[in-house]
Amino acid sequence: MLFHSSIRRELGRSFGATLVVLVTVVLTMTLLRTLGEASRGSFNPADVLIIMGYTVLADMPTILSMSLFIAVLSVVNRMYRDSEMVIWFGSGKGLMGLVRPLLRFAWPVMVVIAGLAFFILPWSFAQIEDLRDKYDKRGDIARIEPGQFQESANGDRVFFIEKDSKGQQTGTNVFIATRESSKETITTAGIGSIEVLNGDRFLVLQNGQRLERTQGKNDITVSTFERYGARVGADNTAARNYAPANATGTLDLISKPTRQHLAELAWRAGLVLAPFNLLWLGLAAAGANPRAGRSTNLIFAFLAFVVYFNLLVLGKNWVENGKAELMTTLLQLHGGVFLLSMGWLAMRHNHWSLRFPRRKVPQAAAP
Repeated sequence: MLFHSSIRRELGRSFGATLVVLVTVVLTMTLLRTLGEASRGSFNPADVLIIMGYTVLADMPTILSMSLFIAVLSVVNRMYRDSEMVIWFGSGKGLMGLVRPLLRFAWPVMVVIAGLAFFILPWSFAQIEDLRDKYDKRGDIARIEPGQFQESANGDRVFFIEKDSKGQQTGTNVFIATRESSKETITTAGIGSIEVLNGDRFLVLQNGQRLERTQGKNDITVSTFERYGARVGADNTAARNYAPANATGTLDLISKPTRQHLAELAWRAGLVLAPFNLLWLGLAAAGANPRAGRSTNLIFAFLAFVVYFNLLVLGKNWVENGKAELMTTLLQLHGGVFLLSMGWLAMRHNHWSLRFPRRKVPQAAAP
C-alpha cells in the first residue's frame, strides 16, 4: 500500500536522524567519562578509544529503543499537525490501522536489539574487563611514567623517573622507595636502565645512594654505589579469574541461576521487551495540540523513557536483592506497561472518554 510505504520511509528518515544525534551525544559523554577513568589509572590511556567503542556498543540497545520511540512519536505527531490523520480517520481507519506499517518497520530493529542485548552486550563488557585486568597486572617497568610517582604491582615499591628514553629503556634521576616487612629503603641514582640477567629483568642504577632504616630503630644506614641492580616484576599474563554478571554470556547466566545472574537476565530481557512496549506507547501518546508547542510530546517521550528504564534498573536491583523473582518482575513491569499502552491505544482508537455524571440543578418553581 502506498500510504504504508510512505510512512515507513518517513519512519526510516526520522529513526536515522535520531540515531545519529543520540550516538553523538552518547559518544561525547562516554569520551569524557572514559578520559576521567584513564586519568585515575583505571586502564591504559592508549585504550581510551577502544574502551569508548565497546561502551557505546553495549549502550546500543538503549539507544536504538529510544530512537525507535522518538521516531514513531514524531512521525505520527507530524501526521496530526498536517491533517493527514483527519484524512486517515475520514476513510474509516483508526489508530489501529497504523499498527501494521509500524510493525513492518520496527521488527528488524527489535531483532537487532535482541541480538545486541543477549550476545554483543556481554561480549563488549568482557572485552572492557580484559583491558582493565591486563592494565592492572602490568609489570613494574610498564607502570613507570616520567615525572610521576608510580606504585608497583604488589604495592611494596614506589618508583619515580624524571625523564626517560623509550627506545633505549634508560632514565635519569631515578627514585625508588621500598618497604619490606620491617625494613624501609630509599634508593636514588643519576641513571637507570633495564637489563635482562639470567632470564630476569633488572633495573640497573648507576652513581647512586641507598638509605636503609629498620622500624623501631633510629639508626639509618647510608651507602653509595657505582652500579646497583634491583629486580623488577614482570607482566602478569594470567587470564582474568573473575567474571562480572554483565560480562557473562547469556547461556552461562541461565546455567548458573544465582541472584546476580538472574538480575542480569532481567535487565537483558527488559532491553528486548522495552522497544515493543514503547512502540505502542508512542502510538497511543501521539497527537497535536495547537495551543502547545511542538516539543511537548518529545518532552513526554523523554520523561516516559527515563521512567521506564529507571523501572528496569529498579527491577534488576529487586531481583538481585531477593525482593522479587525474575518472571514476576518481567510480567508485572513489562506486562503492566503493555496493558496500559494497549488500553490507552484502544481508548483513542474507539474514541472512548470518561464522562462524569452531571449534577442536576433544581429548577425554580413557577410563580
